[in-house]
Amino acid sequence: MASIFEQALGRDFGRLHPMLQKRFGVDTAAGYACVGRGVFSEVRRGAWWTVPFLRLGAYRNILFPDQCENVPFTIENYPYVDGLGRPTVTFVRTLELPGSKRRRFDATMVYSPETGGIIDYLGTHQHLATGLILEVLPDGSLHLRSTGQRFYEGFIGFAFPAAFTGTADLYESFDDARRVFTIQMQVRNPFLGFLFGYRGEFTCTFPATPPEGAPHRLRPVREERRQ
Repeated sequence: MASIFEQALGRDFGRLHPMLQKRFGVDTAAGYACVGRGVFSEVRRGAWWTVPFLRLGAYRNILFPDQCENVPFTIENYPYVDGLGRPTVTFVRTLELPGSKRRRFDATMVYSPETGGIIDYLGTHQHLATGLILEVLPDGSLHLRSTGQRFYEGFIGFAFPAAFTGTADLYESFDDARRVFTIQMQVRNPFLGFLFGYRGEFTCTFPATPPEGAPHRLRPVREERRQ
């Protein structure tokens, strides 16, 4: 079975750099995960008025208000089948900040047959869901752009107005000369401007998928059916 990214990209998946094909080919049928370790040369946030928004995001491992340089991090992509029967991949980034402070971004991604794209559930409880637009660039790198965000909790569900959310642009590539993956991401609001971003590089290992799939420490506390 094709990975969720191969399903979303279709024939364009073959245009990705071979190392990105392996990285985004993670799937239960493939039998391996992808664990990246590296350094963010820069983690930064927007102006002071963005801090309350970022602090709120930190409560559920979505965003955080810290900014610093040369931050060691790990990104763990493990495939598993969630409780709703959906092939799922974890995208959990753990940052080791100065002063022994640790921050996490939690995300789980699934393929949506309805939209033909990826649904990215953010945070520990999948409260936020956003669609992802995937684009393979001429150099074989991958561009992911988020679409509108939806909030789900119990019977409540609504789409955020653009004024109260941010659009994320993420770029991943592979540097053949140095044999490293490079990554850069920024989140912008149409009115407040830049909210949050990082850039860095990392190397990957591809361990065999454990029998239970993704370790439970990487899985969300609850799963959301709505997209």
